[in-house]
Amino acid sequence: MANHKSALKRIKQNTMRRMRNRMVKTQVKTSVKNVLTAAKGQGDVSSELQKAQSVIDKAARKGVIHKKTAARRISRLNRRANRSAS
Repeated sequence: MANHKSALKRIKQNTMRRMRNRMVKTQVKTSVKNVLTAAKGQGDVSSELQKAQSVIDKAARKGVIHKKTAARRISRLNRRANRSAS
């Protein structure tokens, strides 16, 4: 365990950041899952896709995921949604 006051503060900060990042990543996964289930025919694909893009972009802005990772995920979701629409 840490002995210095600054190290204790650092542990606390890291814990809070880790929890926040986990929450954001879980939201990303859930929104992607919603798009995929809508693409299979159980919902409105375009609205779910728009929500997912927003969540993924927000995660990239916050630094939880890399901006190119976000772009790749959005691109793949768009392809998947377009494939199901046709």
